[in-house]
Amino acid sequence: MRRRLSETLVVIALVGPLTGDTAVAQELTTVERAQVEDWFRRTTERTDGGEWGIAVGTMGGRVLWSVNPELELIPASTAKLFTVGFTRARAGGGARISTRVIGRGKLDSASGRWLGTWQLELGGDPTLERSGRAGPTLRELARQLHARGIRQIEGPVALTSRTGPAASRYPAVWSANFAGQLYAPPVGPVTLHENTISLTFRPGHDIGFPPTLVSAFPAGVQHLVRMNATTVGGSRRRLRLTADPDGGWTVTGTIGVGSRRAGLSAVAHDPVTVLGYSWAAALERAGIRWVNRTSAPPIATVLPAVLAKVESAPFDSVAVEINRRSLNIGAELVLQWASASQTSGPSLLTQHVREVVGPRAQVRLVDGSGLSELDRVSPLTQMLYLARYPQLRGAERFPLLLPANGIGTLRGLRRGMARGVAHAKTGTLDRVATLAGYLGRTDGVLVISLMYNGRRTHAARAAEWELFRLLGAEGVSLSGALDTHMGGTSSQDEEPDGTAQLLR
Repeated sequence: MRRRLSETLVVIALVGPLTGDTAVAQELTTVERAQVEDWFRRTTERTDGGEWGIAVGTMGGRVLWSVNPELELIPASTAKLFTVGFTRARAGGGARISTRVIGRGKLDSASGRWLGTWQLELGGDPTLERSGRAGPTLRELARQLHARGIRQIEGPVALTSRTGPAASRYPAVWSANFAGQLYAPPVGPVTLHENTISLTFRPGHDIGFPPTLVSAFPAGVQHLVRMNATTVGGSRRRLRLTADPDGGWTVTGTIGVGSRRAGLSAVAHDPVTVLGYSWAAALERAGIRWVNRTSAPPIATVLPAVLAKVESAPFDSVAVEINRRSLNIGAELVLQWASASQTSGPSLLTQHVREVVGPRAQVRLVDGSGLSELDRVSPLTQMLYLARYPQLRGAERFPLLLPANGIGTLRGLRRGMARGVAHAKTGTLDRVATLAGYLGRTDGVLVISLMYNGRRTHAARAAEWELFRLLGAEGVSLSGALDTHMGGTSSQDEEPDGTAQLLR
């Protein structure tokens, strides 16, 4: 394994004036270097048989310490850093994903009947129709229709999308072993409740009775649930959901009469069917009749009009949640949204990383979430991207879109440093443990990429936490460090021919 204690200059560009950069190039102290060396010696013993790639650098892109910095490894969910950066560069931090009802026709004001065609235009909003979380709802769309005086619509639900066919599917680049898992639902513009369902049951009135469905999300999905379970004696719960070919589910198993409520969740294996029932429930609650669902009315010749519209929160808010929860479907959907395509996103994302990093980029991405084991990136590329992206005009606060230590997937960094010192992203697969992000210090901001591919992922993750604590033990709030040190790089960090493309 090649190890380099390096101060090699790398390509980094100025986009905007220098503000608050230190006059002397940032360093690791002699004591810190010795501690990092000792950390790595112990880490290699604990994770014997795996591959490590590490790059620790400055916001100027200068490597301070590295191990196999150009080794291409599986990044897992740290690939979401690139996806969030690409989408933000394309759409902007304040952009919103919209869901609309488009109509061709006119309203019969006397009866409230919509005379003409209508369709749902889906943007692939990962926050649409979720229980217990912020986001727009189909019910709000239906309320807007009601507010326009519409009391009846006719014809089947017609789905459209701005990124291609209005459908969702399981990505071919994801392992077949992930199919059916809640973290790997179908991806596409037809997305409700993150393309999962949540059901809650309580025991039946007595032994031998079926369990009672208490709640169902998204609304309307209860009509797709068949009950083939039984209430038995005792308090044990053994309920299961089985997917049916028609897009619904069958509940099997038993629940004890003395049991508490039982919650079951499953992937929406047919999102179009779920959407149809959820839309019907939203219309009903808004006081709108939906009739003749299988026969479409004559196509109107008038120009289309927006009858109702809901929007996601600004992209930066969505990005924070995607990173904090490591939301795979969220990352995939914003990539499709930003690329205006359901297929070309990964190639555009790869090109984006190369444009930001420059000639030294070593990256190949086949999805936006990092769930594919076909993704490859070097730790040097990842570190340089994290260093260079905030240099783009308007992206100075990009590091704060990552969760702070102690929050979300960074719960393992609750101790050993003050809250807000680190903002980083984890990545985890069966043989992958990665961690990449920023550390605020009094002398500047460290940019760190830690990548491990091997079977001892638990030991590797513990070691990654340890290095962040070691380098950030005396750290300061990253937000404050960015305010003090952001704006460019010192002349010692810059290469004469460094350039950057300002992405919009």
